[in-house]
Amino acid sequence: MSRFQELTERFPVLKRVADLSRPVQLAGASALVALVVGAAIAFSSPDYKVLFSNLGDKDGGAIVSALDKLQVPHRFSDNGGAILVPADKVHEARMKLAEQGLPQGGNVGFELMESPKFGASQFAEQVTYQRAIEGELARSIEAMTSVETTRVHLAIPKQTLFVRERKQPTASVLLTLSPGRMLGDGQIAAIAWLVASSVPDLTPENVSIVDQTGRLLSSKASLGGLGANETHLRYTSELEQRTASRVLSILTPIVGAGNVHTEVSALLDFSVREQTSETYRPNQKPELAAVRSEQTNNSAQRGVLPAMGVPGALANEPPPAPAAAVVAPQNQQNADTQERGPSSTNMSSTVNYEVDRTISHIKESVGQIKRLSVAVVVNYRTDEEGKLQPLDATEIEQIQHLVKEAIGYSETRGDTLKVANVPFNNVEPALPVWKDPFYLDLARTAAQYLALALLLAFLWFKIVKPLMRARDEEIAPLPAVEITPAPAETQKQIDSYEDNLNAIREIAKQDPRAVSMVIRNWINDNDE
Repeated sequence: MSRFQELTERFPVLKRVADLSRPVQLAGASALVALVVGAAIAFSSPDYKVLFSNLGDKDGGAIVSALDKLQVPHRFSDNGGAILVPADKVHEARMKLAEQGLPQGGNVGFELMESPKFGASQFAEQVTYQRAIEGELARSIEAMTSVETTRVHLAIPKQTLFVRERKQPTASVLLTLSPGRMLGDGQIAAIAWLVASSVPDLTPENVSIVDQTGRLLSSKASLGGLGANETHLRYTSELEQRTASRVLSILTPIVGAGNVHTEVSALLDFSVREQTSETYRPNQKPELAAVRSEQTNNSAQRGVLPAMGVPGALANEPPPAPAAAVVAPQNQQNADTQERGPSSTNMSSTVNYEVDRTISHIKESVGQIKRLSVAVVVNYRTDEEGKLQPLDATEIEQIQHLVKEAIGYSETRGDTLKVANVPFNNVEPALPVWKDPFYLDLARTAAQYLALALLLAFLWFKIVKPLMRARDEEIAPLPAVEITPAPAETQKQIDSYEDNLNAIREIAKQDPRAVSMVIRNWINDNDE
């Protein structure tokens, strides 16, 4: 029988005091059982995943009703912004809901045209058609990953037969972006082209894109009134960086890494120019010219003697046909020719040549370089003795020629180049954090204190505490203590909590060593 059991048998009050910890033990056991049961239920329940999020009230109610009919368990997220279903039924539920046309979204498309209204006016039909286009465009834009919701507004002018009164259509797009998402320039341009390609006569320049914060994404307005927008500034910066990189890449092998620095300033022309010219060349040689048309006219006229004789019926009769051909002698023919009168021959030729005309339409490219200004700084050379020596004039001239070829130097544009040879003031770079003496000392001090704490913990748990436990076990048994048993009436009174405490106080006064031994046994039992 252990010492603790002997004391509890000799002092029944101590046993009752020891029994006071049982409710605490029962409460801990109950909490442990509840935790195990809750964990089992949590692990056995299906894993829920998001079916749809950011739904409107109308779509959310329709989807919940459809899920109830399909007998698919569902629940809502903490903030009510998403509908959750078991992970193994997400894809099946989406396909079945898509078969029913859910979710419809906040935008309506061409389904407005599926139920035409009888007696609708032409204006009402035009408005319905425009609403359908706006809804379809909004749905297309919402398919992008960074966009949550979209609203599209189209301003389509009324068609007219008068050219001067025709107006260009415009469009505006309001985007609600996902938290933490941004749209790049390419995505913004894609949205503008998507809207412009869906509306006749609409150009991307007439499409305004705004996000939920009121920021104009498709802004082409000037920055500070200087006439340079963000795209122009970015292109100029990229050109300057590429030019400086070419200079560094050609000079670094010559002077060494870190011994050359360059800065480039580019002046670009972003104005748009279109020119149409028509030129005519002077007359060329006939053999070089192209013939358009040619016309030649030849005419001959023989002389006839005037009419002679007495006018009348006899003169109007034709002469009788000769019985046989009579060949007149040559002198007679000449005489007839002389009698008939003079003859004339006329020949004219007209040649039309093509006009040598040249029509040219020139559209100058945007972003042409108007002037480049380049500054190059080269460090002194280090000789064999480690001393700094400046470069001679020949080397500096060679560097200038190389830089001019690398940047495409043009005197016509007014480019400028300056090469300076000066000694560099080599400033030591800042030490990294892991090499900073302050942080090294701080880490060293913290490591010392941590090692001391670990050593003390090791000594306490591995040496001191086992020695104390062994010493307690070697304590000699206590002598028997005679305590006058309490009368029956007193025994009934100590059943209450206050009586128990009073009884313990009396026992502690009579034999404090025995009470301390009981408490020490309780501590040892808990440690074991």
